[in-house]
Amino acid sequence: MNTVKLIGNVGNNPNIRTFERSKLASFSLATKETFENQNQEEITNTQWHNIVAWGKVAEQCEELIAKGKFISIEGKLQTRNYLNKENRKVYITEVLATKVEEVATKSKTKTFFL
Repeated sequence: MNTVKLIGNVGNNPNIRTFERSKLASFSLATKETFENQNQEEITNTQWHNIVAWGKVAEQCEELIAKGKFISIEGKLQTRNYLNKENRKVYITEVLATKVEEVATKSKTKTFFL
Protein backbone atom coordinates (compact mmCIF):
# COMPACT_ATOMS: atom_id res chain seq x y z
CA MET A 1 0.00 0.00 0.00
CA ASN A 2 1.34 3.43 -0.98
CA THR A 3 0.23 5.84 1.77
CA VAL A 4 1.94 8.93 3.17
CA LYS A 5 0.99 11.27 6.01
CA LEU A 6 3.10 14.36 6.73
CA ILE A 7 2.64 17.17 9.22
CA GLY A 8 4.73 20.30 8.86
CA ASN A 9 5.08 23.89 7.72
CA VAL A 10 4.41 25.10 4.19
CA GLY A 11 7.65 26.34 2.63
CA ASN A 12 6.18 28.57 -0.07
CA ASN A 13 2.86 29.81 -1.37
CA PRO A 14 1.41 27.23 -3.75
CA ASN A 15 2.09 27.48 -7.45
CA ILE A 16 -1.35 27.14 -9.09
CA ARG A 17 -1.66 26.12 -12.72
CA THR A 18 -5.05 26.08 -14.42
CA PHE A 19 -5.78 23.61 -17.19
CA GLU A 20 -8.88 23.24 -19.34
CA ARG A 21 -10.52 20.72 -16.98
CA SER A 22 -8.57 20.94 -13.74
CA LYS A 23 -6.11 22.79 -11.53
CA LEU A 24 -2.71 21.76 -10.22
CA ALA A 25 -1.25 23.07 -6.96
CA SER A 26 2.40 22.48 -6.04
CA PHE A 27 4.32 23.61 -2.98
CA SER A 28 6.96 22.45 -0.51
CA LEU A 29 6.43 21.16 3.02
CA ALA A 30 9.05 21.04 5.79
CA THR A 31 8.82 18.31 8.41
CA LYS A 32 11.00 18.25 11.53
CA GLU A 33 12.21 15.51 13.83
CA THR A 34 14.03 16.25 17.08
CA PHE A 35 16.13 13.71 18.95
CA GLU A 36 19.04 13.51 21.37
CA ASN A 37 22.38 12.23 20.14
CA GLN A 38 24.90 10.18 22.17
CA ASN A 39 26.11 13.36 23.90
CA GLN A 40 22.56 14.26 24.99
CA GLU A 41 22.56 17.18 22.52
CA GLU A 42 19.22 18.00 20.94
CA ILE A 43 19.38 17.57 17.16
CA THR A 44 16.68 18.77 14.76
CA ASN A 45 16.46 17.17 11.35
CA THR A 46 14.40 19.02 8.72
CA GLN A 47 13.21 17.26 5.57
CA TRP A 48 11.69 19.07 2.58
CA HIS A 49 8.94 17.40 0.55
CA ASN A 50 7.45 18.32 -2.82
CA ILE A 51 3.65 18.28 -2.68
CA VAL A 52 1.25 18.26 -5.65
CA ALA A 53 -2.54 18.26 -5.68
CA TRP A 54 -5.06 18.09 -8.52
CA GLY A 55 -8.69 19.09 -8.97
CA LYS A 56 -10.77 19.98 -5.91
CA VAL A 57 -7.84 19.43 -3.55
CA ALA A 58 -5.77 21.88 -5.65
CA GLU A 59 -8.59 24.43 -5.49
CA GLN A 60 -8.78 24.02 -1.71
CA CYS A 61 -4.99 24.36 -1.44
CA GLU A 62 -5.25 27.62 -3.37
CA GLU A 63 -7.59 28.95 -0.67
CA LEU A 64 -6.00 27.28 2.38
CA ILE A 65 -2.25 27.05 1.85
CA ALA A 66 0.14 29.92 2.54
CA LYS A 67 3.82 30.05 3.39
CA GLY A 68 4.45 29.12 7.03
CA LYS A 69 1.06 27.48 7.74
CA PHE A 70 1.12 24.30 9.82
CA ILE A 71 -0.73 21.60 7.88
CA SER A 72 -1.27 17.86 7.56
CA ILE A 73 -1.07 16.13 4.17
CA GLU A 74 -2.24 12.63 3.27
CA GLY A 75 -1.61 11.06 -0.08
CA LYS A 76 0.74 8.75 -1.91
CA LEU A 77 4.32 8.85 -3.17
CA GLN A 78 4.90 9.15 -6.87
CA THR A 79 8.13 9.27 -8.84
CA ARG A 80 8.55 10.75 -12.29
CA ASN A 81 11.49 11.62 -14.49
CA TYR A 82 12.49 13.93 -17.33
CA LEU A 83 15.55 14.83 -19.39
CA ASN A 84 17.21 18.08 -18.33
CA LYS A 85 19.08 20.57 -20.56
CA GLU A 86 22.22 18.43 -20.31
CA ASN A 87 20.19 15.44 -21.59
CA ARG A 88 20.48 13.69 -18.22
CA LYS A 89 17.56 11.86 -16.66
CA VAL A 90 16.33 13.60 -13.49
CA TYR A 91 14.11 11.74 -11.02
CA ILE A 92 11.61 13.56 -8.83
CA THR A 93 9.73 12.08 -5.89
CA GLU A 94 6.67 13.95 -4.70
CA VAL A 95 3.58 13.44 -2.60
CA LEU A 96 0.29 13.41 -4.50
CA ALA A 97 -2.05 14.91 -1.89
CA THR A 98 -5.53 13.45 -1.51
CA LYS A 99 -6.30 15.16 1.81
CA VAL A 100 -5.10 18.50 3.16
CA GLU A 101 -5.84 19.67 6.69
CA GLU A 102 -4.89 22.93 8.37
CA VAL A 103 -3.64 22.26 11.89
CA ALA A 104 -4.45 25.56 13.58
CA THR A 105 -4.77 24.25 17.14
CA LYS A 106 -5.38 20.86 18.69
CA SER A 107 -9.11 21.54 18.86
CA LYS A 108 -9.63 23.44 15.59
CA THR A 109 -8.90 21.96 12.16
CA LYS A 110 -10.16 22.36 8.60
CA THR A 111 -10.29 19.19 6.51
CA PHE A 112 -10.55 18.75 2.74
CA PHE A 113 -10.84 15.38 0.99
CA LEU A 114 -10.38 14.28 -2.60
